[in-house]
Amino acid sequence: MDTPDTWEELLTSDRPLLDRASTAERVADVLRRRLLEGDLPPGTRLSEENAGRALAVSRNTLREAFRLLVHERLLVHEFHRGVFVRVLSVADVVDLYRIRRLLECGAVRAARQVPRSRVEAVERAVEEGERSAARHGWREVGTANMRFHEALAALAGSPRVDETMRQLLAELRLAFHAMPRLREFHQPYLARNREIAELVARGEYAAAGDRLDEYLDVAEQQLLAEH
Repeated sequence: MDTPDTWEELLTSDRPLLDRASTAERVADVLRRRLLEGDLPPGTRLSEENAGRALAVSRNTLREAFRLLVHERLLVHEFHRGVFVRVLSVADVVDLYRIRRLLECGAVRAARQVPRSRVEAVERAVEEGERSAARHGWREVGTANMRFHEALAALAGSPRVDETMRQLLAELRLAFHAMPRLREFHQPYLARNREIAELVARGEYAAAGDRLDEYLDVAEQQLLAEH
């Protein structure tokens, strides 16, 4: 079995996404994506020296990126210890799902005359999850699931909703690390995702929103049972 890359090696592979004039916002985008994809588990200490060397950015730029992600509740700064990936509490999980019901379910129910490209993005995310499951890539199924929910929120056609949803999902991915058996956690949602995607494709947005509401209830209770 291949040895998983360290977080420093993963960030080094992200270096081409940046340039010599990269801003803190672009560095934060790279780190946020790694969080969303599950590559930075809760409690991971992010050394300024190692992260700066991996991304080839200045310490000031990196510190500002860290500050942005601390503000988004993805990282925490501990005095005299450094910067760490945040560990979510039970209250965090409850609040995340409260916001998701307002934002994500609301976006689906309010969808009207959605461009075909957005509907196709929902379908692609479902197919990506199904392909990953066929390969037994359960962490990748989790990443596809994040993209599925991001695509559902994007039905609103709002850049502000899109930005908020990306931040929420990156934070939520931290909660997934508490699940000890990824297959048992993710597999049942593949069929639920397919059902919701089919409702969206038929323009049955109210029904899709109702299914999503039920779906989030089940997922929240599963996560809370492990926290």
